[in-house]
Amino acid sequence: MGSKIFKFLDNIESYICRTLLAMFVTLLFAQIVSRQLFGYSFSWSEELSVYMFVWFVFFGASYAAKLAAHNRVTFQYKLMPAWLPPILEVLSDLIWIGFNCYFVYLAYDFVFNRMNLFWKSQTLGIPMKYIYLILPIAFALMTIRIIQVNYYKLVKGIDIRDPDSQELEELMDHDIDEDKKKDAA
Repeated sequence: MGSKIFKFLDNIESYICRTLLAMFVTLLFAQIVSRQLFGYSFSWSEELSVYMFVWFVFFGASYAAKLAAHNRVTFQYKLMPAWLPPILEVLSDLIWIGFNCYFVYLAYDFVFNRMNLFWKSQTLGIPMKYIYLILPIAFALMTIRIIQVNYYKLVKGIDIRDPDSQELEELMDHDIDEDKKKDAA
């Protein structure tokens, strides 16, 4: 039972992203069908779709951090000694964690201390505090995921990388090997 809960929590961003994507695509499809076939438009559906999309993007950023799939500039690492890139990656992740922690503080302060409770969304009437709540949640989750990736990488020796970047690196290494074979021949 405990392992199922841990597995669910470990993939929570993925489940939330899938749900939000299915919901806002369905909502937009229903809006299009309603408008084209019945000549009727739901005034609230576009606003709700935008809010769901924003939440989808922020949870997706956290999920990308879990997969170590955020874009990084790494071409310079090939010019450095092999021991230096891992140190620079950890340093850049520490800077990223520091930025995220500061942003969580700012977002929390904005949402809970500075935001007027009477600010409401235009058509839905939802307090904007609930919409902006994604900011501290997503950046806190991203920070946890960055720490998790570094724990796996540095303590357990498991290299978590984006599957697309691994495939690209393998193709580049294969091309370099082919070029060496041609030069040797």
